[in-house]
Amino acid sequence: MTIRSTLLLTLVLPLASAPATAQAPIPYGAPINLEQARKLIAAAEAEAAKQKWPVAIAIVDGSGHLVAFARMDNTQLGSIEVALEKAKCAALFRRPTKLFEEALVMGGANLRVLKAPGIIPIEGGLPIIHDGKVIGAIGVSGVKANEDGQVAQAGIDAFKKP
Repeated sequence: MTIRSTLLLTLVLPLASAPATAQAPIPYGAPINLEQARKLIAAAEAEAAKQKWPVAIAIVDGSGHLVAFARMDNTQLGSIEVALEKAKCAALFRRPTKLFEEALVMGGANLRVLKAPGIIPIEGGLPIIHDGKVIGAIGVSGVKANEDGQVAQAGIDAFKKP
């Protein structure tokens, strides 16, 4: 195997499947409930309001089905679907959408993420981990991708607090 082939496999395998020596993926748990979803939305919405960012916030269960949604005043309508797709991607692939964005930036074989079903390579989608299991995900859209990520993280941070 050439050095180039080895490098390519090193970059692509984390997206395709976990190597034999890698840790097992985080398992799915019981789906997020409405009370938990509302807590996430409230915290994410508070961060967005503090920053004066009009965003859409979607919470899905582990299978990507909508549990709760909020759209702040003056949010662009296109952000509704984007927030939902970010949440679905983070739940179904059990990883932040930012990882797909970073892989895409590297180019080469990683450009495959553009064609893979269900992947949205834009920051702002985060899995929701509870008791070591994925119970859902949050997706945020409406401002710059890194700002969407900041709002989503605020929701996750509040969820972790008792």
